[in-house]
Amino acid sequence: MRVLLAGGAGYVGAHTAVALLDAGHEVVLLDDLSNTSSIAAERIAQITGKPAPLVVGDASDDSVVAGVFDEHGPIDAIVHLAAFKAVGESMQQPLEYYSNNLDTTFALVRVGVARGIRSFVFSSTGTVYADPADLPFTEDSTTSVDLSNPYSKSKRMNEVVLEDVARVHPDLNVTVLRYFNPVGAHESGLIGEDPSGIPNNLMPFVQRVAVGTLERIGIFGADYDTPDGTGLRDYIHVVDLALGHVAALEKAQPGFTVYNLGTGRPVSVLELIAAFERAVGRELPQTILGRRPGDVDATYCDPSKAARELDWVGTRTIDDATRDAWNWQSRNPQGFATA
Repeated sequence: MRVLLAGGAGYVGAHTAVALLDAGHEVVLLDDLSNTSSIAAERIAQITGKPAPLVVGDASDDSVVAGVFDEHGPIDAIVHLAAFKAVGESMQQPLEYYSNNLDTTFALVRVGVARGIRSFVFSSTGTVYADPADLPFTEDSTTSVDLSNPYSKSKRMNEVVLEDVARVHPDLNVTVLRYFNPVGAHESGLIGEDPSGIPNNLMPFVQRVAVGTLERIGIFGADYDTPDGTGLRDYIHVVDLALGHVAALEKAQPGFTVYNLGTGRPVSVLELIAAFERAVGRELPQTILGRRPGDVDATYCDPSKAARELDWVGTRTIDDATRDAWNWQSRNPQGFATA
């Protein structure tokens, strides 16, 4: 099938493009390049030996989306990965987050349905789960729009919108994928996570400390109710996550379906840092800081529904992820800017 990847030059998008091309599908990338580089599209083609056409534009603009269909159609499916995603930034810029993260969905759905797509896959998040004690999270765990930050709220709002769209378009396959914590990089070292500015997530921050562009790792809280006092998270290798999108498209059924994509094996902040130190071969400087508002002791999922229905399981370990992340960062110390 031919798939439009909105946000397709970003971190998860680029890896998903590679997975789809390797599986024999065609892809068209749509990205405004606000948090990535056109070099990612070149690297996708380099890895796969197949074209990955990139349309630079705003996925919240109906005319831009329609132009992709006009130039690159027919398109069978849309994978929607275009979003602002920094939790802390969303607290400072709520209107920008609601506007971007909802308007992109509205435009992609409006144009896609009008042009006859069969499947729509939405990139959501495990932070839509509302009760931190309800572990491991299943797809039936409590969710809410009354969440701690606009980023998570916008994702849950999108889920509600898409469920209503599926209800009135019963032949459309609408799949929501609730990611946990993507980490790692493609084994080639050609694509990986390259956030603008100071990273908000732990792994790219550790990567930049290891390569020397940041001074030390800040650990937010060491007094949680966990075995080593640091927060537990469900870190999933980005290649496994990408393969989850392929499975979701290939196994899609009409209606609205939600899947957790995670490992179900929580890893602490200190365990992740230790794994990265093994990959680098040296200790990394670190400092214990105070807790961040809204952080919880642990969050991880039960991914068994995806195993049953999509025949998908995340198989790569945290050591695999740190090895691949270091391979990417050491080959590209300034990210795509060094290409």
